[in-house]
Amino acid sequence: MFTGLIEETGEVLALSAHTNGGVRLSLRANRIAPEAQLGESVAVNGCCLTVAAKQGEVLCFDLLQETLARTSLGGAVEGRRVNLERALAVGARLGGHFVQGHVDGTAEILCIEPRGADVRLEIALPPEGVPYLVAKGSIAVDGISLTVAELHADRFVLWIIPHTLLMTNLGERKAGDRVNLEYDLLAKYVERQLGRAAS
Repeated sequence: MFTGLIEETGEVLALSAHTNGGVRLSLRANRIAPEAQLGESVAVNGCCLTVAAKQGEVLCFDLLQETLARTSLGGAVEGRRVNLERALAVGARLGGHFVQGHVDGTAEILCIEPRGADVRLEIALPPEGVPYLVAKGSIAVDGISLTVAELHADRFVLWIIPHTLLMTNLGERKAGDRVNLEYDLLAKYVERQLGRAAS
């Protein structure tokens, strides 16, 4: 379980074939790597991954085919920054919202533009996500806990403050980029229960 409050941005070092026949993602994570343990869960752009190897400030994660198919991590490029968050510790403050690190899918950034000190971010809304979003509700975008400012039939709008731009990879994003989306956990459970009640 995560909060959607990013601890640091890591740098992609490599996305390569691994000896086990899978794909390995290697990242430089100056802040969290020294404390990270093998087997620990880390959200990478909002996707919950397991630390498979570490050396100094480098963390390695093995990616499943499901992860490659459902998230944007298969397109990781050397040198690009990714958002990192370790799992929520018992007793820690919950400043964002409940984020599982189970990415529901990806969507395209339609527009990202400065508006004064802030940034307006507009993202396409996949049809399967429609039941889970409400204005002023929560969504995780690349693992970042954000609030839906505007909701339209085929897109939604978020406002990004300077601190979020500084602490995440959103400052490097542009129109056309794909981002990972995780819809609000509570909304998914409510939708499931209402569906069961109606049948």
